[in-house]
Amino acid sequence: MAVQRKNNRGTNQASATIEQINAQYGKLPPQAVDVEEAVLGALMLERDAYVSVADIIDTDSFYKDEHKKIFEAIKYLSTHEKPVDLLMVTQELKNRNELDVVGGPLYITQLTSRVASAAHIEFHARIIAQKFIQRELIRVSSEIQTKAYDANMDVDDLIDFSETALFKVAEGNIKKETLPIKPVLKEAAALIEQASKREDGLSGTPTGFTALDRMTSGWQKTDLVIIAARPAMGKTAFVLSMARNMAVDHRAPVAVFSLEMSSVQLVNRLLAAETELGSEKIKNGRLAQWEWENFNRKLKVLEDAPIFIDDTPALSIFEFRAKCRRLKMQHNIGVVIVDYLQLMTAGDAGRGSREQEVSMISRSLKAIAKELDIPILALSQLSRAVENREGRRPQLSDLRESGAIEQDADLVCFIHRPEYYGITEDESGNSLLGIAEIIIAKHRNGSVGDVQLAFKKQQVKFCDLESAIPEEIGGGNFGQTFSSKMNADSANVGMPVNTSFETENNLDYGKPDPNEAPF
Repeated sequence: MAVQRKNNRGTNQASATIEQINAQYGKLPPQAVDVEEAVLGALMLERDAYVSVADIIDTDSFYKDEHKKIFEAIKYLSTHEKPVDLLMVTQELKNRNELDVVGGPLYITQLTSRVASAAHIEFHARIIAQKFIQRELIRVSSEIQTKAYDANMDVDDLIDFSETALFKVAEGNIKKETLPIKPVLKEAAALIEQASKREDGLSGTPTGFTALDRMTSGWQKTDLVIIAARPAMGKTAFVLSMARNMAVDHRAPVAVFSLEMSSVQLVNRLLAAETELGSEKIKNGRLAQWEWENFNRKLKVLEDAPIFIDDTPALSIFEFRAKCRRLKMQHNIGVVIVDYLQLMTAGDAGRGSREQEVSMISRSLKAIAKELDIPILALSQLSRAVENREGRRPQLSDLRESGAIEQDADLVCFIHRPEYYGITEDESGNSLLGIAEIIIAKHRNGSVGDVQLAFKKQQVKFCDLESAIPEEIGGGNFGQTFSSKMNADSANVGMPVNTSFETENNLDYGKPDPNEAPF
């Protein structure tokens, strides 16, 4: 304790000295040169001392250039499993022709004489890291100030630059510490107990699709979910249907980043699905009086939904991260949807081949999901290899432009509509008209398999099979198909079967009661 108080007193004296210099001669950047000397000396006293500070400081963390060169030599020796001591560091600096630049052998010797052991090296290293972060913040602030005085600088670009620059400082220097298992076990047990109290039995955010939720238990926090398909399979319609279910039915705030479609086009899709009037009527506005009443009523449902839309084109991953952090802070968003991954850019940091750029974007999306503790759903294109395969069923190798997408994703789903390729029946003779298969090809924390949903072309929406009108998805044999499918699923998971839908097939869904108003 006496040594600790002595170290703290020395640090306070150094700070007081800097404050006196600042008052007399002007401001100096935040620094702790004495502490830097103590850390370098301690690193040369104990061989394994470098391991204690490797994830806290790096070469650029040091204020003096001489100290940067000495630390770089120590880092090289340690990473190449060579002894780190006075003689080896001196020799390494000599080999680099930097020994005289740092002050010669005498200065290296003086560094080791300043400390008795490496007992407090981690504490001192954190002081160096703190000073470095302060200097970086000053540098970034100066750049922001310079750009703010530039009359040609767009304000939105300035804000994006500011958020990105500040995030880079935080990302590169603020690291999570290793935790013992005990508090993590408590957190996991609390989440399990919380899930047990939910009526739906889900542990994540519900998608609104019963069969899909049964297989995934909802979208899990920190997961990166890739939803991929060939063009015209309904990727956007699928995630919009989910966004509507999550926001309206389960009140989960959802952010949608649409890089392909404008916000108005996206909302028109939502309105077509919600009102069930059809996309053409929504476009031309030729609605009957009862359709206008229905439209206005459904409009209010979506108005109250916590859905946030951003249609910035060519969005960079750094801008995306800044926007997500802001949405998390302001609206506590629970799910983020990206439409679609290949339209994002990696900014200046990701310049290189397209494969490298997509790999960086994929890794960054997973990192953002972990940082914000939310699931991120990213749409992705598939290669044309699907078109040459019998049955046209996609597989993981079809993910376009980078194998890193498959590697980084926690869950990969493919959307497959056999009807689009002229396949109208399955091997058992059941109709595939209006049927969409959600193929879960990778599931890091669960099982893989296929889920069938209904796809309504006119409304451009997905829904559960049991909630669809039979005529929309294959007609008469649908009741038998759905019942047998549910029986098979329930046998696998031990859930009760509700076959009441078979009798409901005989109801006339298409004709309204003439004695009642349409809505």
